[in-house]
Amino acid sequence: MWALTIAGGRGERLRPLTDGICKPMVPVNGAPLLQHQARWLCENGVTDIVFLTGYRAEQVVEHFGDGSRFGFRAHYSPEDQPLGRGGAVKQGMGLVPGNIEDVIVVNGDVLSDQSLAPLIRQRREHGAAAAITLIPYVSSFGVVLVSDDGVVTSFAEKTELPFWINGGIYVFEREIEDQLPDIGDHETTTFPQLVNEERMRAIKSNANWVSVDSHKDLREAQEMMSRGLLPQSDSD
Repeated sequence: MWALTIAGGRGERLRPLTDGICKPMVPVNGAPLLQHQARWLCENGVTDIVFLTGYRAEQVVEHFGDGSRFGFRAHYSPEDQPLGRGGAVKQGMGLVPGNIEDVIVVNGDVLSDQSLAPLIRQRREHGAAAAITLIPYVSSFGVVLVSDDGVVTSFAEKTELPFWINGGIYVFEREIEDQLPDIGDHETTTFPQLVNEERMRAIKSNANWVSVDSHKDLREAQEMMSRGLLPQSDSD
């Protein structure tokens, strides 16, 4: 099974950690974020990973090499110019053999223990062009519960709201390549088109998940790993 991981981010909100390294190579409990993600992908049956690189691409190449040390075959799709996430995915799709039925696509800052099998099954059973993983929308503020007459009854932190958000874990049919933008974001171009055509499906996931976009997210990821809630690769 093949996977594309979008690994070209600068990680401005993670400075100064990202002053010298690209965002996906930020260390989490002793190993790069991308290495933990690669282990999770391999545990889910992925044999080939295409790294969609941009900023400081050489760091990803130098770390993973041909991938054999980490249990997979590594491929690289560097951007010569900024392509946007959708353009990067389209370019990377060109490295995937045409006989591959399902291609996993993951944002390079996402860590999760979600199984890929339900996502793949959802796409295949309904003949969809894409299936996406949805996660609960958790409030970034404390929620106050209050009675109708104004009595505060409780405070709740990290409350799940009755909405679902995009978790950045997808499975695409191989033929989706022609519907991806040459330059731009697939979430604002390809996804709306697939929705209009009723060719997109989703699964709702309550798996452990974190997107490492800030120092707070990084601390959360480290804590979750320490508690065994996220797949963890051995440190170098």
